[in-house]
Parts: sequence; structure tokens; C-alpha cells
Amino acid sequence: MDIAKLRELLPRVGTPSYIFDLDEFEKRALLVKKYFKDDIGLCFSIKANPFLLGRLPACFDKIEVCSPGELTVCERTGADMSTVIFSGVNKGYADVERAADDNVGTFTAESPLHLELINDAGVRRGKVFPLLLRVTDIKGGTQFGMSEEDTFSIIRDRDKYKGVEIVGLHYFTGTSKRKAKPIEKECDYLIDLISRIKSELGFTVQRMEYGTGLAVDYFSDNADAEEEERLASVAPKLHELARVAELTVEMGRFFAAPCGYYFTKVMDTKSSYGVNYAIVDGGMNQVKYNGQLQGMQIPEILHLADRDLQGEAQPWTLCGSICTTADILARNAEFTDLKVGDTLVFCRTGAYSCMEGISTFLSREMPVIAEYSESEGLRVLRDMLYTDVFNTPNRLTAAD
Repeated sequence: MDIAKLRELLPRVGTPSYIFDLDEFEKRALLVKKYFKDDIGLCFSIKANPFLLGRLPACFDKIEVCSPGELTVCERTGADMSTVIFSGVNKGYADVERAADDNVGTFTAESPLHLELINDAGVRRGKVFPLLLRVTDIKGGTQFGMSEEDTFSIIRDRDKYKGVEIVGLHYFTGTSKRKAKPIEKECDYLIDLISRIKSELGFTVQRMEYGTGLAVDYFSDNADAEEEERLASVAPKLHELARVAELTVEMGRFFAAPCGYYFTKVMDTKSSYGVNYAIVDGGMNQVKYNGQLQGMQIPEILHLADRDLQGEAQPWTLCGSICTTADILARNAEFTDLKVGDTLVFCRTGAYSCMEGISTFLSREMPVIAEYSESEGLRVLRDMLYTDVFNTPNRLTAAD
């Protein structure tokens, strides 16, 4: 979205706010599809940005859901539950029962307990739920997934589980992978694992859900080209994996990051010991870039003002509204004629910023959220939300 369009939309959303460009979101999804082609399915992990769920491009095959709250988002937006992969480390009895009643398309099991809960839900309903077994990180294990030993044991005893059909594996080790090599190593491991499961257990892994963790270049002047190059570099190995099992690649950040714009207004300016400070009406509670620590790296920030900007560019430290010295959005970001009342637009905030911040800290407001497309214009998805409602203690007694 160009700066003229952002300037046009600003009065309709105010600050702080987010606008998610649906055309850019679809453009990114189609770029991924260009390299993955029809033999690799696409799964959108909605934890990156659930506000995009109601307008997913048609090239997405699956939706990854990792909590009861995300399941509610799917229900309220009318998502096709047959496309949902219900994942996450904390699945209790009630969570599994609810997902079962929603007829989600696939469950994942992160532990033997998950397997028992999902199997019992299927048996009680006279159904058989497709199940993916999540395998933990080959580099030593994390709280996510199960060891090979547990995975093999479950597959070996698969006939005893009447409420599930083990159809494949789930594997994801983390995000921000900037090089092809770690992804290639993981694919080689999965190809070997699938082969060993076949030879040792006589079981064919039909499906593979794999999260690449492809990195996003938040602080590069050539981000789109670098990300496409990264995408192209991992595609051959992914196609190799797709030849041994039906492959779905799950990503959130890589799909959503480029489509987001965060608007925040300059509320105060001052100079202290040679440093120019601008205080904005947002902050670290509302915008977060992966890999950014106290503003040490500078993302693309656009400067909107209702006047012609005069003079030379000056370095500014941009600080938010939270009472901590950590609330720094950028250091030494250069702007011309920056003044109180101007609006700064942080680009590439389509993933996690609207969800990952410490939203209720200091009882600050939560931003307006809107979506935009060239064909349908602007639509507000959420008005300003005031968090003092959440933070006020209820001291009423029975007598009151």
C-alpha cells in the first residue's frame, strides 16, 4: 500500500490502529504457491494473525489452531472446520470434546495423553478422527511433541485405538530460519524417519505437516527480494519430502507479516542530553518485530503529516506509552520535521504484533483493527478496546 493510500485511510481509523492489506496477503500466499506448486499444500497458522481468518485466499488448504480461543475464532468466522488442524501442547478433556463436536478435520497429538483423549472422544461418538503425531526437535527435544521412542510405540500399537486413524506426522522446531540448510536437514531427517517407520513397523506415513519457520526480513531495504530468494532456496528439498508423503507446509509469520501497517501518533517531543525523543500513543505493547530488542534495529517507518516537511532529517528515538525504559520502538530513526500530531506508520506488522504484545499493561487501549482491499475498500474489524475493563478488580460482596 503506498503512502498516499495510507494517508487517505488514516482519518477513518485514527491511532493507534492496524490496517491489514488483504491484497498484499493474497499476493504473498500466491508467491509461496508459485514455488511450492500443487504438490505441497498450504496451512495458515492463525496465531500469527486471526483477524485474517475470515478472508483467507483460496490457495490455503488448512488452518492450524492451537487453543480453545482460536477455535472460537474459527467458529465465529464460519471457517470450514474440515480444514482445521487442532494442535497445541495444552489440550484438556473439554478442549478435545469441543473440537470433536466441531468436527475438526485433523487432530495432532503432542503426548500419549493427547492420544488417549482424542481416541476416547472418537470412540464415544462412533467416529474415527484423523490424527498426526507430533515428533519433537531432533536437536535434543523440547516441550513440543514426542520422542521417536514414543512415536514408534504408538504406531506399533495403532490397532488398539479405535477412535483415531494415525495418518501422519507433525514437525515444527522454531521460526526465523534465514538459510536453507537447517530446513534441508530437517527434511532429510523426516524422509529418513518416514522410511524407518515403513521398514520397521510396516506403516505408511500418508501425511506430513511441516512448519518451515522461514524468516521474515523486517529490517532490510530489500525484504521482498530476499524473502523470495529464501523461499526459492528451500522449495527443491520440500518437493523431495512431498514425494514420500502428502505434504502441507504450515507458516504464519511468512504469510502475514508483509500485509500489516501500524499507525501511531506522536504525542510529545523533547531533547535530552543530545538525544531527540518522540513519545507515541502506542508502544511495545502493540508493535513487535521478531528480533528487535529495545529498538536496536530500525524497520520501515513512514512519516505522515498534514504539511510539507521542511529541513534536514534528524535522528529520533521513538518511545511508547508504557512505563519502562524498554519501551523503545526505534533508536536513531531519521525523520524530517517530526512534530507532535504527526503519524508514524510501521510497515510489515501483519504477523504477531496485534496478538503478541503485552496488551493490558498499564491499562492502555488496544488499537483499532481494520482490513483493506482495493475491490472492497476499508472495513473496521474491531473498534478501540479499553483494557481498564479487564483490569478493574471486582470487589462486590454477596451483601452488595
